Amino acid sequence: MDVERLDVPVSGIAAAIAEPARTRMLYCLLDGRARTSTELAIVAGVGASTASVHLAKLKRHGLVNLLSQGKHRYWSLADARVAAMLESLSVLAVGERARFEPNTPHRLRAARTCYDHMAGALAVALHDRLFALRWLRRRREQDADYEVTRYGARELEALGVDLPAAQASRRRFASACVDWSERRPHLAGAVGAELLDMALRRRWVVRDLDSRALSVTPAGKRGLCARFGLKV
Repeated sequence: MDVERLDVPVSGIAAAIAEPARTRMLYCLLDGRARTSTELAIVAGVGASTASVHLAKLKRHGLVNLLSQGKHRYWSLADARVAAMLESLSVLAVGERARFEPNTPHRLRAARTCYDHMAGALAVALHDRLFALRWLRRRREQDADYEVTRYGARELEALGVDLPAAQASRRRFASACVDWSERRPHLAGAVGAELLDMALRRRWVVRDLDSRALSVTPAGKRGLCARFGLKV
């Protein structure tokens, strides 16, 4: 690792995140939705001009993207790597305890989005079932990168999971992401994103309008039980 080459960029990113208003903006975008600077100013508790300065700094460090659509300007997280970093920081922020006792609000702990994939107790249980069913396996022992087995590929594609799209993605294919409320891995990467997309299309889960929470529908309860043996 080239420490001398990385010290300034890393310090800059850390400083960009460290201001509380900017931190609130970033975590607000962690559900994968784009928002206007006005909406983010309200979340951060700052004025419109101050919000613009904060967002410009986040953009300068590659943490957010700006999309102009007609008269409207929308901000979103730059990519899944930023989301994974924020999730990891959440785990560190809670700190170690002799006995872990989650204090996350129940609906967020049950099921939520982590940028473009599922998180929470449901996602952790689904991660474990994908291994128990031998749809996923680790590339190497203790590896955080996964691969889909031949049997798993057939079953996932039958569900409508677009594995060719996941393979064509320029991001990690399938990987572990430590869940900040459960302290165990859920599935991230392109396959994790495709799984969430499938669940939304089948209306197994629906997004909350104003939070990261996901609600499991009656169809979802039946589908998760029938396909994965999960009782929600």
